[in-house]
Amino acid sequence: MRQRSGQILEPGKEYLLKSRLAPLAERHHLGDLHQLVARLRAGGHARLETEVLEAMAITETSFFRDVHPFETMRTEVFPRLIARRRTERKLAIWCAASSTGQEPYSVAMLLKEYFPELETWDVTLVATDLSQEMLERSRAGRFSQIEANRGLSVAMREKWFQRHGKDWQIDDRLRRFVQFRQLNLSQPWPITTTWDLILLRNVMIYFDVELKKQILARVNRSLHPEGYLLLGGAETTLNLDDSFQRVEGWSSSFYRRTGFQPVSPPPN
Repeated sequence: MRQRSGQILEPGKEYLLKSRLAPLAERHHLGDLHQLVARLRAGGHARLETEVLEAMAITETSFFRDVHPFETMRTEVFPRLIARRRTERKLAIWCAASSTGQEPYSVAMLLKEYFPELETWDVTLVATDLSQEMLERSRAGRFSQIEANRGLSVAMREKWFQRHGKDWQIDDRLRRFVQFRQLNLSQPWPITTTWDLILLRNVMIYFDVELKKQILARVNRSLHPEGYLLLGGAETTLNLDDSFQRVEGWSSSFYRRTGFQPVSPPPN
């Protein structure tokens, strides 16, 4: 797990291994986890290795998770970015470790609801994840009743989703808006886009210090000098990368380049 995805399995996580991998072992006609480990150690089972990685992937997510980061995006982040990019009329947003897609779709809904000016802009919204299974689910844009109930207001659900049997299907306008791509954060990635906003929430808590530093260094090279980085509430760049500073006065864990001079938001 550490070599392929960067995820650290600390002592006390045996229950997680058992719950996630026992069904996989059974599917491959292996008696228990010891036999699964033996087959992996024997080598030559690339597909099985991938299945283990995907089974162990952290998939906890919800629409508009924690609420306040999205409120800060609405009131502070996007008004500032739009004011700075009004000449170029371009905006690039990256949601990393996007799991089943609720986070990027939440960003898409936020943009469509509150910033109609962007309809005529060149807006790139990319979501990445290690797991092909998660990406396929995200692209499909179909969510269970439980998933649809987590974080979505009734008004948002009725406007942007259609009922399909027991599930909810997201509107094609949003589904086409988000580009889903595979990316392993623990491996070097090509820097082909300069991002105005990077959401890297609740994933680095599973990595060791050295990998956190490597990821933040790559993020630094990918982020626009006037852009923002959003981390999870339990994450920080402190003692990891001094090229970032937390945005003071905001209720969420937004960071920007050290030395960047803040500006007031444009008038409404």
